Amino acid sequence: MEGFHRKQSPGIKKSSMIIGRQPIIEAIEAGRAIDKILFQRNVTGDAIGKIRQLSRDHNIPIQQVPPEKLNAMTKANHQGTIAIAGLVQYMDLQQVIDHVVGSGEVPLFVMLDGVTDVRNIGAIARTALCCGAQAIIIPDKGVGALNEEAIKSSAGALERIHICRVNSLMKAVDSLHLNGIKVFASEMTANETVFELEYREPCCIIAGSEDKGVFSGLLKISDSIFKIPMAGGFESLNVSVAMGMILYEAMKQRLFSTAR
Repeated sequence: MEGFHRKQSPGIKKSSMIIGRQPIIEAIEAGRAIDKILFQRNVTGDAIGKIRQLSRDHNIPIQQVPPEKLNAMTKANHQGTIAIAGLVQYMDLQQVIDHVVGSGEVPLFVMLDGVTDVRNIGAIARTALCCGAQAIIIPDKGVGALNEEAIKSSAGALERIHICRVNSLMKAVDSLHLNGIKVFASEMTANETVFELEYREPCCIIAGSEDKGVFSGLLKISDSIFKIPMAGGFESLNVSVAMGMILYEAMKQRLFSTAR
């Protein structure tokens, strides 16, 4: 795919606000990464309608806030809307799949469901990149912000691995399946263990939050559900540590396993 390549780390950029309707429209149309858009409650207008449409097209979260919040953020004429520029560039999932396959690689993706601690997200990105994963899939809501702390925790990996932000993890799984990519979900009550899965085929690994785990709907449509066996009946792994174990097993299979 011409012009599509793995990102190189340009250094940590500072978060910034994009203030006003037309600047936000221009920023989105120019392909600038946007973490979220804040709308003053009950704000209207043609430009606002266009921003809403662009946000849907680019999976950009929208928040309705009272005018006092926007006024506290800037003294400039915000026209009822402020966008928060992102530190990483979000990619389209299908484009990433096409790129990875077209490059001759076997897809190894990570999907995060409800992981809100930015340090965990950073650590997962760091491990994912080291273990050969090409992309991390996150929802547009309910996940920790990819801010300076997340990027620092990732040692810059969040700027080198493809980040796909989607408006529905369920639909993302459908897209993965349509592209021949199997989905494996981590669940501590599963019968199958992490060592029994076949990671040499195209696959995506889902990790959930430490308190709630993977959403039941995602578990139902996953190809396999697995657990990490633990000694002594103590089941309390940090999500980034657990993902490190899983990804290392995937890398071990891909590098060293002989055909079964």
